[in-house]
Amino acid sequence: MDYSQFLAMKQEIGLLIVFLLVFLYDTFMPQGKLRCLPGFAAILVAALTAWGLSSCCVNGCSVAAFAGMYETSPVIAAIKNILNIGVVIVLIQSIKWANSDEMHFRRGEFYELLLVTLFGMYLMISARHFLLFVIGLEAASLPLAAMVALDKNRYESHEAAVKYILTAVFSSAVFMMGLSFVYGLTGSLYFENIYVAVSSSMSVMLVMAIAFVIAGIGFKLSLVPFHLWTADVYQGAPTSVTSYLSVISKGAAAFAFMVILAQVFGAVYHDVWEWMLYALIILTITVGNLFAIRQRNMKRFLAFSSVSQAGYIMLGIIAFNTMGVAAMMYYILVYIFSNLAAFGVIGAIENATGHVSMDDYRGLYKTNPRLSVAMMLAMFSLAGIPPFAGFFSKFFIFTGAINQGSVAIYVLVLIALINTIVSLYYYLLVVKAMFISEDECKIAWFRSSFTERLGLWITVAGILLIGIVSCFYSHLLELTASGSLGMYFL
Repeated sequence: MDYSQFLAMKQEIGLLIVFLLVFLYDTFMPQGKLRCLPGFAAILVAALTAWGLSSCCVNGCSVAAFAGMYETSPVIAAIKNILNIGVVIVLIQSIKWANSDEMHFRRGEFYELLLVTLFGMYLMISARHFLLFVIGLEAASLPLAAMVALDKNRYESHEAAVKYILTAVFSSAVFMMGLSFVYGLTGSLYFENIYVAVSSSMSVMLVMAIAFVIAGIGFKLSLVPFHLWTADVYQGAPTSVTSYLSVISKGAAAFAFMVILAQVFGAVYHDVWEWMLYALIILTITVGNLFAIRQRNMKRFLAFSSVSQAGYIMLGIIAFNTMGVAAMMYYILVYIFSNLAAFGVIGAIENATGHVSMDDYRGLYKTNPRLSVAMMLAMFSLAGIPPFAGFFSKFFIFTGAINQGSVAIYVLVLIALINTIVSLYYYLLVVKAMFISEDECKIAWFRSSFTERLGLWITVAGILLIGIVSCFYSHLLELTASGSLGMYFL
């Protein structure tokens, strides 16, 4: 075996080193110094992110390893770096919660499980063989169930963990059923071989295989009708875990979904699965918006908001061109900053007061004006109001989709635009409660911790700057156009 192939897995090796250092720190450091573990983990992941941004995109060609089972390229490196940015923010925002009286005995498990899930997501994105993909999928999914159940003092956390693990097992079974059909049709699990084999054959089994694969990953993305676990898990899980689930896990699943659909089933896009995605996108955006309007719990509110956002992310895939892929990457980057800003405010208020209801936010500006402004900017960005980053992300994702040029895509984008107007209503409900409501605020003034403020500063800066500074999207577009994914798009 040529062990030099492991050198292609630079980001995975870097992440394993971070995991090992965190594990050793948690295991051997004296009890009095373990309060520094959350900050230590955040610094290590930040260093990994900085190294990835500076070095992993230097080589302009893709590299395959392990008989083609693994592939990396500047595009894939950029995708992993986007996830790393989100992880750094989550780690910073979680420091106060991890050092709380309820969590200090389990803080090490939280960071170790988080890093394991991130490693699995890396494998999912780089996999070019379904065996490696399934290994990454399970490594990313199963530890999340333990993370959801970390809050042992709350019944909702246990219930959420049970629902998540049952859903994860069921979705994996559906996905494996689809893979069995694929293998029966093609005799291979290599993405490239399957792409060639299905391009020359059309059958009912192929349609069923693609439907099962889409359904299996649809659970991970919370696409309607595979979203039923989302609200309960988001509400029951600790807020730091919920923010990780809503952003990092969803982003990784979207990237992996994009790779599978392009590099495995791209040859039969127009013949088989185009209309499947059309239906999923319309249902996901519409149902997510309608249910978000009814929610009063802020975590359930953002759960259905994330369901709707998943539909917009899928528009990048349905575009089936390099512009759409770049727009999807940019959309997820913006979504990371916007959603984590909202969860940062929710987490700060919950850690200080225990309040998570939207009704408790009435008049919040009178007692906590800075948190109110941060939440307002997050809502404006998620709604796509200019000049915030969310407006530009939606603009680019719509542009990428329309670039396909078909009448059906025009209708789809029109429906998405109408739903965007609907989303303005429920996002502005939060703003109205904080700034316009005359009710006496139930949340008294409090001073959030330095790490909570630091996380909010980072996210707010991202919301304000990413949309204005055009180099972010331009860089992603250049990478996508020149990357290995480009050859699979029509």
